[in-house]
Amino acid sequence: MRSIPSTTDERDLKIAKISVPVPAPHKPLARPNGSLHFARVRIILLFLGFGFALAVAFLLFFMLSSSSSAFFLAETKGQLSALLDIGVLVFREGLECVLVLAALTAGMRGVNQNLRQPISLGVIFAAFATILTWVIAVRILDSLGDNFSALAVQAGTGLLAILVLLVVMNWFFHKLYWTGWISLHTEKSRKLLDRQNAPGSHPRVIAGMLLLGFTSFYREGFEVVLFLQSYRLRLPSAVLFLGVLSGALASGIVAILTFAVHRRLPYRRMLVWTGLLLAVVLLVMVGEEAQEMQLAHWLPATKIPWLAPWMPSWLGIWLSVFPTVETLSAQALAAILVFGSYFTAQSFQRSH
Repeated sequence: MRSIPSTTDERDLKIAKISVPVPAPHKPLARPNGSLHFARVRIILLFLGFGFALAVAFLLFFMLSSSSSAFFLAETKGQLSALLDIGVLVFREGLECVLVLAALTAGMRGVNQNLRQPISLGVIFAAFATILTWVIAVRILDSLGDNFSALAVQAGTGLLAILVLLVVMNWFFHKLYWTGWISLHTEKSRKLLDRQNAPGSHPRVIAGMLLLGFTSFYREGFEVVLFLQSYRLRLPSAVLFLGVLSGALASGIVAILTFAVHRRLPYRRMLVWTGLLLAVVLLVMVGEEAQEMQLAHWLPATKIPWLAPWMPSWLGIWLSVFPTVETLSAQALAAILVFGSYFTAQSFQRSH
């Protein structure tokens, strides 16, 4: 005989289900490094960019509306162009340093997080070594100036900087110079992490991490010192300082967003765009270098009379484009070496 369920029990069960409060789903608190914090950072960056653009606009307005001589205007525009070139150079080198350091510290979490400290210490040592390298380079060039003409020293330093820049931007050297550099550091870091549990290996691991941090920064710093020597010989110290400061600030913002805010930035796009800007800087440097070599009588100056009326003066001031066979040929050759190597390497990669 089946038992008939009690309606009272069913009613009590329904009442119990209704009367028991169901807790609301727990909402995790927003982390200080979350989207809201990142939105604030973006607002700060937008204000900084707007302030920089406004300062440049006021400077251009002052230059164009000034009653000063045309020579002063040309000199001021040339200094502003050099300031932008220096900022791009420093920012590009700083971006590469940040990417190498990010690859090194990516796997250092948990018990390995303390190994980031010797890497940071190596970066600090490399910064002081870069300053010392700058002082040594300045003294060497100043001593050379006592035995050679200023134009010869300036042309020589510019030529060396262009050769290094061509190697950096040549696509065939890209794997060896850039990808291989990151792979080398990450491989060394992995070996050190695997070795840290061995007895008596802790001092060697610390020294290895310190050396990795040092080399990651110092290579970029050494390149910046090399690049800036030709600018130092022909620009006021204030222009050089502002250019380095602007590039260093932009690199510092990227470093803060990478290591402190833990945000993944569009590094590939940043590398592409800075690479394009660096290509423009290269063409400007090649034009300036060819003109300096002409002034130093290292190159002849074959003018193109029919082209001169069609070339405005701002091309020479901003982009160092002059109506001579030697300067235009040098810039065309540099463009072929950079962009031609890229397209050739791309077609070679597709065929294989």
